[in-house]
Amino acid sequence: MIEISAKLIGGPVYLPGDSIGCCITFLNKTPASFQNDDRKNNFEVLAWSSAQIHCSCVTNDKRITDKNFHGSAELSVNSETSFFPHKEDIGHIVFSTKPKILFCEMKLLSGESKSFLYTETLQNEIPPSYRGQLVKYSYKITIGTQRVNNAIKLLKIPLRILVIDEIFSIFLYDEVILGFPEVSTCEDSIDLSPSNPFLDICEKDKELEPTFQVLQNITTRRNANFYNITNSKGKVARFCLFKSAYKLGEDIIGTFDFEMSTVPCVQFVVSLQCEEIISEKYRLPGKRDRAVTPYSNCSEFCLNMKQCFLNLPIPLYITPAFSTNIVSLRWKLHFEFVTNIKSTELLRNTSKNDRIWHAPKSMEIETMVWDLPIQIYPTTTISDLHTQTKSYLVI
Repeated sequence: MIEISAKLIGGPVYLPGDSIGCCITFLNKTPASFQNDDRKNNFEVLAWSSAQIHCSCVTNDKRITDKNFHGSAELSVNSETSFFPHKEDIGHIVFSTKPKILFCEMKLLSGESKSFLYTETLQNEIPPSYRGQLVKYSYKITIGTQRVNNAIKLLKIPLRILVIDEIFSIFLYDEVILGFPEVSTCEDSIDLSPSNPFLDICEKDKELEPTFQVLQNITTRRNANFYNITNSKGKVARFCLFKSAYKLGEDIIGTFDFEMSTVPCVQFVVSLQCEEIISEKYRLPGKRDRAVTPYSNCSEFCLNMKQCFLNLPIPLYITPAFSTNIVSLRWKLHFEFVTNIKSTELLRNTSKNDRIWHAPKSMEIETMVWDLPIQIYPTTTISDLHTQTKSYLVI
């Protein structure tokens, strides 16, 4: 009995261009009581083992056509005796690395183990990990192992790949590579990224330090933007958003000012939404070209209030904006304002300075909606240095 264990070095989250390291250990767990007296025969034999990274894409066949899909062609092979890492996956293979052979014909005595380090560098132009309504991208490291005269067994380890939007890439190229190595969008050029003096900086962080510096400065920049929200009857509210670029895990903070409003606002609802837009090449005729998915939301009754605050958390598990040849993902804040058509100011004087407001029995209302685009980027702390993902397989 052979136990195969695989442990990711540096955590399960990576960026394009990162180097992935995986420590793979093979352990002979055959009890000593089952061994023969002849020591020459007290071993297990593995024919070979190989590892590969691949990304599978699953599309919604009711909204997206696969006629123009340029995925990897599936080969007609015998999956029992040939390494076929994505034989159990559905969808198209849009990215795969060349398989690397770990060993050929390895013998293990009872209790003996051997470890191998599998390394691979991700390409720059790859899609991110994403599970949406229209398309799903999923990455895995697949380790295939075969015992002599037995079928191949597969051990799959999921990966999460985050990408940086094209807009940021263009900015980084123009500002950092083309003669501006000390770029900063803040007033100073101090490194604003979080640091821990008790942890050593790994090589991965050193390689991505310029990218993280620019990313941190862009998402830390605070430049308040004010928006006057109006309808056909007048001004509903004044909204203030302190910044428009955020990282995963941050909170979206804003304020609503109703003091100068001419249209009473009864309630507002703000939700964080992602919008998937299908490229024209893959769009089915007569079908909608986009899908909207809501995430966290904030709701408040604000009738007769002068100010309200917005605090909307950005989940860590969502995918930042990206674009592929099939679909584009964008983020926005979706506002819904419930306004009162007629005045409902029912007040009764009790004294010179005190007044009592009575809520009306009924109210004529109408709802208006408004969308505000925002930018969401990966967090600068890709993964905890002490986080390791380990998977097991017994053959």
